[in-house]
Amino acid sequence: MKKFWQKIDPRKWMEFSSPVTLSFLALSALALLLHALTGGGSTRALFSVYRSSMMSPLFYLRLFLHVLGHADFTHFANNMAMFLLLSPMVESRYGSGRLALMFLITALISGALNLLLSPGTVSLGASGIVFMLILLSAASTRKSSKIPLTLVLVALIYLGQEVVNMFAKDNISQLAHIIGGLCGVGFGLAFPPKDAKTGA
Repeated sequence: MKKFWQKIDPRKWMEFSSPVTLSFLALSALALLLHALTGGGSTRALFSVYRSSMMSPLFYLRLFLHVLGHADFTHFANNMAMFLLLSPMVESRYGSGRLALMFLITALISGALNLLLSPGTVSLGASGIVFMLILLSAASTRKSSKIPLTLVLVALIYLGQEVVNMFAKDNISQLAHIIGGLCGVGFGLAFPPKDAKTGA
């Protein structure tokens, strides 16, 4: 029996790379499970950001944890599909530690600006992180200190579309998308990929 389990050991045929990507996916899945088990109570308490008392410690946790929360499985699946396409590549180019820092900064900035600019709304989901990854993946192609034309084009297309869609009446947070995208542009310009040259 022991030999049987050794033969099907997934470590023999599956590569467990991208630890930050997989950890984010696992935490998001856990948040979704808690959402289902608590009837949305855990999401309201921890995994969404909205105006509340700054005296509560949960206020500050929500500034970071809101990117893990999702309204339902469809919301989760739509975000994670794009996330899993982009994040492993970005993690390999920039490193796990730096990607984790980018996630934290993007979550904090998007959470704080949502409170300031959309005080009457509740925001949750990884779409801001996904947009950060979209723009950052375009920047990851650069080999020098010059700005890639692809980054400029992707920024114009994706961010331009979100600006137009801000006037649509839907349940999508274009503000989170725009903030995430701008974070991706900023990270792409501030942090060169591992193999990029620092000279002109």
